[in-house]
Amino acid sequence: MKDKVILVTGAARRIGRGIALRLAEEGARVALHYHTSEDAARRTAAECGGAPIFRANLESVAEIARLFGEIEGCFGRLDGLVNNAARFTRFDPLEITEQDWDFIHSVNLKAVFFCCQQAARLMKRQGHGRIVNISSLGGIRPWAEHAHYCASKAGVIMLTRALAKAFAPEITVNSVAPGVIPF
Repeated sequence: MKDKVILVTGAARRIGRGIALRLAEEGARVALHYHTSEDAARRTAAECGGAPIFRANLESVAEIARLFGEIEGCFGRLDGLVNNAARFTRFDPLEITEQDWDFIHSVNLKAVFFCCQQAARLMKRQGHGRIVNISSLGGIRPWAEHAHYCASKAGVIMLTRALAKAFAPEITVNSVAPGVIPF
């Protein structure tokens, strides 16, 4: 990991924070994405040796493109991407609205794709790269009150498989599906 440039989305808190801290401990030059948790992002950045933070609303493809432009401008390259940012809500499937569905899928699946696309464009130019998409046990096992979330995370797993084929051999794309993690 020494001096590898790795962007972690949703790096301010919880799993993303833990990933960023470990990558920094391993010698990576981490770039920390956040959307609304600026204070937490600054604390995480300080613990990562003064890592730069980047704000972006991942619901917006334009903001995703801007985020990756800023990463390239700051570091000149991107060796790795950890797509960690996600949303989680609980609803009876009979009560899920279009807005509820879009709230989850806009970040949990759509943003993952467009972050992979932007990262791969940079990585292809440099001839290598690694992408890790954080899915969930909910993408493998059905949870009754999380149908929309489970569908988004199952989508991440299949998206990972498709992009692994599309971006090979220069770029590896893998998914990790953690179980329930209490905070």
